[in-house]
Amino acid sequence: MARTALRLPTVLRTPWRRDRLEKTEPEPEPAPAPAVAERRPLPLPIRLPIMLLAFVFMVAFAIALARVTLEPSPASEALTHSNMRPGNSLKAYFDYGTVRDTLKQIGGNVLLGVPFGVLVPVLAPRARGVLQVLFLTGLVMLMVELTQGALITGRAFDIDDVILNTTGALLGWLLLGRRMGRAVHARRPKTVEE
Repeated sequence: MARTALRLPTVLRTPWRRDRLEKTEPEPEPAPAPAVAERRPLPLPIRLPIMLLAFVFMVAFAIALARVTLEPSPASEALTHSNMRPGNSLKAYFDYGTVRDTLKQIGGNVLLGVPFGVLVPVLAPRARGVLQVLFLTGLVMLMVELTQGALITGRAFDIDDVILNTTGALLGWLLLGRRMGRAVHARRPKTVEE
């Protein structure tokens, strides 16, 4: 019977040398990050009139919103009903309403939210992001709907109206509000935690 020699890998056969570990090559320095042009807001003499105009539009919009949504409608009292289930009113519009009435209801509620998406990023620098705009719009419209349902004759709470209004705010933010907010307000510097 012949004995076969056990062959060890070269690494194990090489004697341990401390100088091999110490003579490591230095790591190359990372390449510098490309310079990104930082967006600057418009000059102050231009920003101030824009913000003042946005404030005037927001006040006018608040008055118009109150007149449209908070005026009593005694003739509609028998037709109104509250809706707590998302999609219920939309389904009823499509199933039982005329095309004109459906477009008026859905389009009108979406259009009511658009000014929030455009004006909030201009008026509130900390609320320029999409989530902040949607949260503020949803909160304000929820309060309007709760007021309608609790206090206004001929009006009712409808969760679908809140959803449509918030969708309108998203459209306004995407189309114009995001750009206007960046143009009027400087970007916040990123911190180490971010």
